[in-house]
Amino acid sequence: MAKSKLVEVNEKIAEGVVSGYKKIEEGVVQGYQKMEDGVVGSFTKVTDKFVESFLTKDVESIEEAKLRMTEAQDAREAAKKAAEEKHAAHPNYKHESK
Repeated sequence: MAKSKLVEVNEKIAEGVVSGYKKIEEGVVQGYQKMEDGVVGSFTKVTDKFVESFLTKDVESIEEAKLRMTEAQDAREAAKKAAEEKHAAHPNYKHESK
């Protein structure tokens, strides 16, 4: 049984629309990816320069300084959490919502 000419034309139009949409989608995604890569790359260069200029010690590399800073931040957060838990466990502690 042959398809009607109208059905065939509609299918070709649908295929064209889907193909066009896919090309637009790929272009947008690629454009966004390039922009994101540029922004992230620039941010990384700026942070590396800052770390190199102000946070490295002696012959420490930028990566070592970043790791040391991350570990120090993690230690501060762990100490804060431990202090909050200790405070919350105190019998006279009254939690007030903000």
